[in-house]
Amino acid sequence: MGEKLIDGKEIARQKKSLIAEEVEKLKKDGIVPGLAVILVGNNPASITYVSNKERTCRELGMHSVLIRLPETVSEQALLDQVIELNGDPEIHGILVQMPLPNHINETKVIETISPEKDVDGFHPVNVGRMMTGQDAFLPCTPYGVMEMLDYIGMDISGKHVVVVGRSNIVGKPAGQLFLNKNATVTYCHSKTADLKAFTTQADIIVAAVGKVNLITKDHVKPGAVVIDVGMNRNSEGKLCGDVDFENVKEVASYITPVPGGVGPMTITMLMFNTLKAAKAIQNKITAI
Repeated sequence: MGEKLIDGKEIARQKKSLIAEEVEKLKKDGIVPGLAVILVGNNPASITYVSNKERTCRELGMHSVLIRLPETVSEQALLDQVIELNGDPEIHGILVQMPLPNHINETKVIETISPEKDVDGFHPVNVGRMMTGQDAFLPCTPYGVMEMLDYIGMDISGKHVVVVGRSNIVGKPAGQLFLNKNATVTYCHSKTADLKAFTTQADIIVAAVGKVNLITKDHVKPGAVVIDVGMNRNSEGKLCGDVDFENVKEVASYITPVPGGVGPMTITMLMFNTLKAAKAIQNKITAI
């Protein structure tokens, strides 16, 4: 069973090209999609992610604002910053880079972001809309996964999807998006007694745990599609996912690499959500 690589870089490139065209159309109507990112502290990984988001914004012709706050910033000062951005007409999307220092309640911060500017798709209003199949800002990584499967023409309806991981950012919403597409969904996690018993039944495996080589060849039935959301460093310091790529690719029909798989799609869908938020403003203006 020869694998077919799902090239996240190429899919993201095509998607960003379409986004850039839409941004130019909005600019003609006097609207420049704007994304504000708040970065608290000096976490190296967070700094890298934020830099990539800023660069992508510029590439697509969007307005980008970076607000850097010290790790010692008070929770209230951070909330006040979010509230100020909620009222800024030039900002259509607000993202507070996680993780935050321990003295700040992440849930409170997420709930303070206006649902209309919640381009990460984490606000309870957007989560509720997603759960009930309504239009919503979808969490960027699971959204990117769905776009990748759509790109290869995968018919999800009726498929058995096993999601390994239950985080609020990836695992839980990923399962919901598959359920919304009429898949049968099984969640596995650290308390699952026999992981292999479930994954070997899967037509699609989504690995989103953060553990090197968690999914091996023995976990995958021939012809399954394997989506690796993991982002780890192996013993040699190289970037890798949750899947033993070299061996699993022998049995998978499609597989995503790390790097170059889901990662590029996450930022791309963030840009798409920001564009969507700006379009919503345009529609309100047109309706007046």
